[in-house]
Amino acid sequence: MLGVSLWAALWLGASAGCAAAPQAQVAPAQTGREQGADAVKAEKEALPDGFVYLADIVPGVLLDIRYAGSDNFVGAPIDGYEAPVAILTRDAAEALALVADDLRPQGLRLLVYDAYRPQRAVAHFMRWAQDAGDTRMQAAYYPGMDKSKLFEAGYVAKKSGHSRGSTVDLTLADADGAPLDMGGGFDLMDPISAHGAKGLTREQAANRRLLRRAMEARGFRAYTAEWWHYTRNDEVFPDFYFDFPVK
Repeated sequence: MLGVSLWAALWLGASAGCAAAPQAQVAPAQTGREQGADAVKAEKEALPDGFVYLADIVPGVLLDIRYAGSDNFVGAPIDGYEAPVAILTRDAAEALALVADDLRPQGLRLLVYDAYRPQRAVAHFMRWAQDAGDTRMQAAYYPGMDKSKLFEAGYVAKKSGHSRGSTVDLTLADADGAPLDMGGGFDLMDPISAHGAKGLTREQAANRRLLRRAMEARGFRAYTAEWWHYTRNDEVFPDFYFDFPVK
């Protein structure tokens, strides 16, 4: 367990140390998945101790970091996401590398939508949720939900496990990078997104089970309401919420 002085150092580094570092450079006119591990040309930022860039640990991982762009439930880039890259604790990233190794013989790859999430991004979600008039993305992301009920349903919260660095949102893709059919997209705020949801085809249910078994075999646990959301069983920082930017 980290001592008080190291917690303070991490917090100060997260809040201030990254501010003066150079900006990441992203190739223009690319889709989210093309801005993945092989396409993002970034000058790496110094990260707090214990954190790594996922693409450095998981060869061939695909990235579609929705919160760095406008294809998300808010409809705009989210505070703290300055580049379409994925950051995790080293422990979580190395476990995810084992998942990727396990799936590779089946011709499958991991496609990551979100990993570490700054606390300032969570605050952005909170402000959005409290703006009842902003429903521009409702049809795509919460078509059957009253926006005022998103807190109650557990889709939006004041704190996120992502900010602790050991939670990842992901799916499976084929060898060419095409996502498998999971019966509902990432961040779809609907009962169909839950594990064990009714109305899935046999193929969709099988794809969800395949992802879940692969993740649980390497020490991740599923979140019942979201088929894409997994957290390490033994988190490195179980009680600390970071706020350094994704850049």
